[in-house]
Amino acid sequence: MILYHGSTIQIDQIDLTKSRPNKDFGLAFYLSAEREQAEEMAAFKADFEGGEPVINVYEFDERLFNSLRYKRFEEYSQDWAHFVYDHRTEPKGRTLHNFDIVYGPIANDRIGAQITRYKQGYINFEQFLERIKYIKGITFQYAFCTQEAIDKLIKL
Repeated sequence: MILYHGSTIQIDQIDLTKSRPNKDFGLAFYLSAEREQAEEMAAFKADFEGGEPVINVYEFDERLFNSLRYKRFEEYSQDWAHFVYDHRTEPKGRTLHNFDIVYGPIANDRIGAQITRYKQGYINFEQFLERIKYIKGITFQYAFCTQEAIDKLIKL
């Protein structure tokens, strides 16, 4: 399969230490099977951080899922929302699982406000789940969480 990563730089060597903490599935290198999604992320990063959008393209052999620890969320669910909530609110920004790759829906860009509303008791968990669904409809991401998984990506 072909996977895309939107950025403002060419990434020839993936370095997990440069990953930002408190993302949906923890510290990871995030990719999409949808080029358009990566293009939107690259444009967003360029607008926010400066620079020009860059799309990094990788190949991954899907048969390798069988030899890696792989977590898959097929849809928005309570389990997915708890997984995302736990990683988004982890005080030290740590990854709270031992999966090599996690696949699942992307949370809404405004998840921080919904976390605050939930923590303060203004909404219940069901409302939290509904409000963190991605505005543009369900869109999926792959999080490569370990060096073992990253080593399986081939840069094109």
